[in-house]
Amino acid sequence: MNRILPVEKAKEYVVNFKNSRVLVVGDVMLDHFIWGKVERISPEAPVPVVEVTSDSMMLGGSANVASNVSSLGGKVYLAGVIGKDSAGREVEKLLKAHSIDYSALIRKNDRPTSVKTRIVAHNQQVVRFDRESLDSIDKDVIGELLEGIKGCIDNVDVVVISDYAKGVVGKEMVGEVVRLSQASGKMIIVDPKVKHFYLYNGITLITPNTFEASKTSGVDIRDEESLKEAGKILLERSDSKAILITRGEHGMTLFERDGNITHIPTVAKEVYDVTGAGDTVVAAFALSLASGAAFREAAVIANYAAGIVVGEVGTATVSFRRLMDTLKNGRIVRS
Repeated sequence: MNRILPVEKAKEYVVNFKNSRVLVVGDVMLDHFIWGKVERISPEAPVPVVEVTSDSMMLGGSANVASNVSSLGGKVYLAGVIGKDSAGREVEKLLKAHSIDYSALIRKNDRPTSVKTRIVAHNQQVVRFDRESLDSIDKDVIGELLEGIKGCIDNVDVVVISDYAKGVVGKEMVGEVVRLSQASGKMIIVDPKVKHFYLYNGITLITPNTFEASKTSGVDIRDEESLKEAGKILLERSDSKAILITRGEHGMTLFERDGNITHIPTVAKEVYDVTGAGDTVVAAFALSLASGAAFREAAVIANYAAGIVVGEVGTATVSFRRLMDTLKNGRIVRS
């Protein structure tokens, strides 16, 4: 399967996902997909006319990380903020359907649930429109959220901060989550945003994509040498144990504190949609660490999981069975 991780060892880790527990903290969203087909251009303007055939609602943002953890067999707790609106009720319904513990989810009258609506025709995204508030949550909400986090942090192995820069993740929130996690001896993984990178200190692992790594490090990543330079800078600035730069069709590169740099080529043969791929990576990585995998081993498993979702259109999750079949075959198993 891979020189870093024999297939039987990988399967042992994945089987142990059922005994792994993850807390996801971050920006909860609802992903709304409108599916259709285009057969003509509007006479009113040079835009396609989409004939709608169906629509669907899926968990998005940090809720999609939680959904992936659950789908892969792990126990997951979700902490975040939603509105007391129809979208928020839909989020709660989906969380319940995915067996996600959302007792630490805060509901607010004065804040809308973040909704991203994508119109997709012939497997191509035509347009996306967002309804949300980008204002930072206030101190009272932070206090409520931290109380919920305190209530479940002792029950988990790994804490994930899923930052979509929608107002939940900020200086006070990150500082307290890191403090609580370290006091409880929990590993911390951050799926970051550029504007908040300075907040992530003392983290176990940070998972920027190439764009985020370039912007944060100030290095234009264009080849292997510039990639290495960026990774080393990010390690130094964050004081994290490892940095995993996700690189789309080029796979992933793991930078560890001991100086090891590991390139992991993609296993995806076709890339249809990268929506939610980062969520899958962080979910699979968290479960792998909780199951006893080393950083490099966890990166291999996460890479296989990501290879599955990029072959799907829309926000996708990976099931335990699909991942096991893919690991066994050494190639992506399509549904």
